[in-house]
Amino acid sequence: MGNIIKAGALLFAGALFLTACNKYLEVEPDNRTALDTPEKVAQLLTSAYPDRDYICFSESMSDNAGDRKHMSIAGSGDARVNINAYRFVDYASTAQGSPDVYWQSCYKAIAAANQALETIDMATNKAAYAPYKGEALLARAYAHFMLVTFFAKTYDSATAATDPGIPYVLKPEKEVNTKYERKTVKYVYEMIEKDLIEGLPLINDRTYKVPSFHFTKAAAKAFATRFFLFKRDYASVLMYAGQVFPGNNFRAYLRPLNTSFDKMEGQERRAAFTSADTKANLLLAATNSIWARAFWRYQFGLNRKVLSSLFSRYNITKGDMNSYKVYQYGANNNDLGIDKFAENFIYTSADIGYPYIYVPLLTAEEVLFNHAEASARTGDFSAALADLNTYYSTRIRNYDLATNSITLDKVKAYYNMPDDPGNALLEAILYARRCEFMQEGMRWMDILRNKIPVIHAEANGDTIKIAANDPRKILQIPQMAQSNGLAPNPR
Repeated sequence: MGNIIKAGALLFAGALFLTACNKYLEVEPDNRTALDTPEKVAQLLTSAYPDRDYICFSESMSDNAGDRKHMSIAGSGDARVNINAYRFVDYASTAQGSPDVYWQSCYKAIAAANQALETIDMATNKAAYAPYKGEALLARAYAHFMLVTFFAKTYDSATAATDPGIPYVLKPEKEVNTKYERKTVKYVYEMIEKDLIEGLPLINDRTYKVPSFHFTKAAAKAFATRFFLFKRDYASVLMYAGQVFPGNNFRAYLRPLNTSFDKMEGQERRAAFTSADTKANLLLAATNSIWARAFWRYQFGLNRKVLSSLFSRYNITKGDMNSYKVYQYGANNNDLGIDKFAENFIYTSADIGYPYIYVPLLTAEEVLFNHAEASARTGDFSAALADLNTYYSTRIRNYDLATNSITLDKVKAYYNMPDDPGNALLEAILYARRCEFMQEGMRWMDILRNKIPVIHAEANGDTIKIAANDPRKILQIPQMAQSNGLAPNPR
């Protein structure tokens, strides 16, 4: 994949940093030279998930970030991953948390999936490989979806046939100078859907030792709800959400922030948030990342102004939102965060290693919100309200149904939209999503999908205004990919 990812970045470079001492990281050394059993293909597929995360740049671009009035300090790596993202300035970087590194990571994951698929296609006993074919197809679809989401225009049925997409790679690269083309967003979405629909029936959850780190049927269908929400195919969102949680029984799978989680502090809470044993985590990924140690050190992030606009008793439920447990880190009054990520330092020798975090790629909470939004957009306000009330029953401290429950009248009054209940309800859903996914990078996807403008203010008086259709919302194609013929995104 040397023409799309960084030259010399081998297929499984990230996986080689991991050790068997961590029970969640089922990674073996590179098996490409002898992929002759289903078990070896299964090991190969542990590399078919991005091993870097998108959180820093996507959170910094969103309206979840404000100026903390200090420069980035030691321990935050390359400060540009935060500062340039907040200011919507293109830059090239090989630093953790940068768009270029995430691009490389996704295409490395795609390369692993394609190597597995090629091996499976050549196998004589294809039935034995069927579950791994399903996983490979879903992993390939997911990585391409994330790339087209960040590096291309958001799907619009009116323009997708002409909007430049990203290369959809279907085969392992055999030649150093292989040329790729962007084609269109429509084409990329068609290929994602093809892989998703073909792969989903093949998945067998019983093949996984630690299911949360693989595309189980629930994770695959959760991904389908995200994909079809972006495609605005709301009937499919509702169908797949109903298959993940029959009868829309979400509550048992949501993180119990206002009960058992509320009793936890610090490391225990961080570990539980991204644990494979937490039922809300439908798909986790182990990513080489400094986010857990650096998120509060950056100049731009959750500050008092953002906090007061979101986590207060003046929310729509009039309930206590402190179950999110926003903390002040360090001496700076504006350095705020939520205990979500515990760093796992993986040693490769006695004194050298790499920081990792477990990233929830797909969660029960997201499926609930996707179902709620699809319900609201199709006029089923009762179902959307039921979803929101289920959600808040696990978030508001000392939740009281009579006091804290949401009705359509409350929603219309709160958002001052007496004659527009549908849009008022969508505002309520987007607000809940914004609170829930704070410091996870998910808010940026909502901003893209809903064409929400962003205003970033700085303490020195400078203001960056990003309109709904501002081209700077689309991340720039990495320079090395441009040098091999991929057209840059307009500026």
